[in-house]
Amino acid sequence: MELFRFSSLFALFILLDAASALYFHIAEGERKCFIEEIPDDTTVIVNYKVELYDPRSGGFMPSTPGIGMHVEVRDPNDKVLMSRVYSSEGMISFTSATPGEHVICMYSNSTSWFSGSQLRVHLDIQVGEHAVDYANVAHKDKLTELQLRIRQLLDQVHQITKEQSYQRHREERFRQTSESTNQRVLWWSLLQTGVLVGIGYWQMRHLKSFFEAKKLV
Repeated sequence: MELFRFSSLFALFILLDAASALYFHIAEGERKCFIEEIPDDTTVIVNYKVELYDPRSGGFMPSTPGIGMHVEVRDPNDKVLMSRVYSSEGMISFTSATPGEHVICMYSNSTSWFSGSQLRVHLDIQVGEHAVDYANVAHKDKLTELQLRIRQLLDQVHQITKEQSYQRHREERFRQTSESTNQRVLWWSLLQTGVLVGIGYWQMRHLKSFFEAKKLV
């Protein structure tokens, strides 16, 4: 019974573990940025491949020598975690130190394209336990299939704990923002009330002076 529960739970995590890649087109001098919400102390791996479209042949070239990508990663505090030029195909890895939105920007380092050409970039971003090569882990640590699955499950539970901690962090920031906004609204309302009272008092004094000048009172 316990084994059945473990298998069901593991299957659920496997379904949640599914990830999909994407590709996009980028023109010469164009900059593409992606935002990833990442907990702290989390490994991120970015796999990419660049293909050059040749308008002369009407298709993408299988290899693009001399063309690469400039990759820049910034943390939620706008601090540059990494900024360097890579080849036309490769893997980028970094570990987050601050929870929040990390910005990953990419642009070509080459200007020697054909007229009317563009790049197609295949991108696959893996976060947390998704970035772990479990086949290599099993081979290195000599793990059995059951031990490897338990290792995956423990890593996923650890990642879920990080995600929950990050959600609490976001809730705390949202609460602080809400409290700050409420205080500003309160002070703005008091200021408006003070201005209205002051204008009303000034109008009454002005009317009284006007009536006394006209000898109406």
